[in-house]
Amino acid sequence: MYMQNNSKNCLYVIYGDKPKEMAISILEKMDIEQDLLELGKKEPLIGIKPNLVVAQPAEWGATTSPQLVRGVIEYLHAHGFKNTVILESSWIGDSTKKAFRVCGYEEISRHYGVQLIDLKQDKSQEFDVNGIKINVCSKALRVDYLINMPVLKAHCQTKITCALKNLKGCIPDTEKRRFHKLGLHHPIACLNKILTTNLIIVDGIIGDLTHEEGGTPVRMNRVIGGRDPVLVDTYVAELMGYSAEDIEYIGISEKMGIGSTELTQDKIIELNSSQKDPAVNEILASREVDYLSQWVIEDRACSACYGSLIHALMRLKEKGKLKKLPKRIYIGQGYKDQKSPEIGIGLCTKKFKHNVPGCPPDAKKIVDFLESIISRSTPSV
Repeated sequence: MYMQNNSKNCLYVIYGDKPKEMAISILEKMDIEQDLLELGKKEPLIGIKPNLVVAQPAEWGATTSPQLVRGVIEYLHAHGFKNTVILESSWIGDSTKKAFRVCGYEEISRHYGVQLIDLKQDKSQEFDVNGIKINVCSKALRVDYLINMPVLKAHCQTKITCALKNLKGCIPDTEKRRFHKLGLHHPIACLNKILTTNLIIVDGIIGDLTHEEGGTPVRMNRVIGGRDPVLVDTYVAELMGYSAEDIEYIGISEKMGIGSTELTQDKIIELNSSQKDPAVNEILASREVDYLSQWVIEDRACSACYGSLIHALMRLKEKGKLKKLPKRIYIGQGYKDQKSPEIGIGLCTKKFKHNVPGCPPDAKKIVDFLESIISRSTPSV
């Protein structure tokens, strides 16, 4: 069983809509300066790996917020760590250089003096992991400290994409094609065995409901920090309505000693309250979100809580159960202290007859609860 220092085996969550400030706060709380000092190097080479799978603004739900990256860089520079690069390779058929420009990273490079490295132009080195040969981009292997900055979003083949899968941007395009031939899950785990992630900062400000290339954005207004990519992905899976067992590469990665799925409540450190984030009327509109919101009656709901509910409803839709919901679902601060026989989501509806507790609850808890409601309301044959 995988073990690590208990003081570092935690996840940190902060809510809000100011990515730069949130990044700085979470890095300070995690005391990342000490991690870097422990490397014992005067000027360690720090690599930042965002998710720039396509050349789209972060508001579309596919790419890492440039403001979040700015926060990480400002924290590093403020503590004297200026030997920093940003590494990425967009998916096959898209241009990394275009993504750097469209997503706001060229401006980051100019402002902070941080080099942008297009890994599509890099050489690679071959490794053998459990009989699978994998080529990894050389410049990604040279960094002393790798900061993995994925987006919290769904994926049409692997259900979710976050910390573990984000390293796929550190392999040549030829390997990306081969990963799909190999079924994605096993090679993703093997890649993480080769390339060590030291820090994960998840962009959960705006993600996507269904596809890694964006298009169905949903605002969740949170940033997640951790040092264990398996633990991070376990938590993210539950936020999106899945369990770790639903995502094959999470279990494979744990068995390979990359991290742990043992997520307990005491390992989740929330830096603030989700009720302080902006109201749900700021959530981005999309056809999918509009469709799912038909089942929701909200009154001053926080976007973090509302985002969890939208992800849960998406999971129910995928399972063919959404239209079986017997009642509308209530959510929001407008229902505080109100009693109702209806279904309520979150702390604000705790006096409802049917309630999913949490502030905010994750989508997995909501899915399980709503499935039990559907089961009780469906006549047996």
